[in-house]
Amino acid sequence: MKKILYVLSVLSLLSLGGCDMFRRLAGRPTAKELEQIRIEALKRQEAVRIARIDSLRKVEKALADSIALLDSIRQLHGTILNPSEIGGLFTTRLDFKYYIVVGSFKDRTNAEALLTAVKEDGYMPVLISFRNGFNAVGIAPANDLSHIFRSLKQIKKEEFCPDDVWILVND
Repeated sequence: MKKILYVLSVLSLLSLGGCDMFRRLAGRPTAKELEQIRIEALKRQEAVRIARIDSLRKVEKALADSIALLDSIRQLHGTILNPSEIGGLFTTRLDFKYYIVVGSFKDRTNAEALLTAVKEDGYMPVLISFRNGFNAVGIAPANDLSHIFRSLKQIKKEEFCPDDVWILVND
């Protein structure tokens, strides 16, 4: 009889307390605590996912802005060239990524004459020598495409600026 009462009392404790009682006694988290941990993990995963999406949106916007700038440069009839497309640089070390080239000459004295004229108009020109023998006059150096676009719009208004002005991309 005592055994039956003992078994019944254990069964009633189990039905009233369930697994959470034993988990608590063993120092383990209860079902409610486990659910809270799961919810917090899901929130952290969601925050990481949102941060990734925001990062991708920023990259997408930067690409769209760059494409819009390139289209604007083309509308101004500006050409964009890399030095490797025209024989590569010879001895000139360029410190910036972009330069607006207002003249390119086979004869170095012609390039130096344009260099002097551009200096007189208040610009700081640089003489760029290419392996194919040409010497170019570059002005308005920049590392930002939007800055070089604004400079191109301004320089196109200058008297010394030819119609075939182009942008050198120094990679």
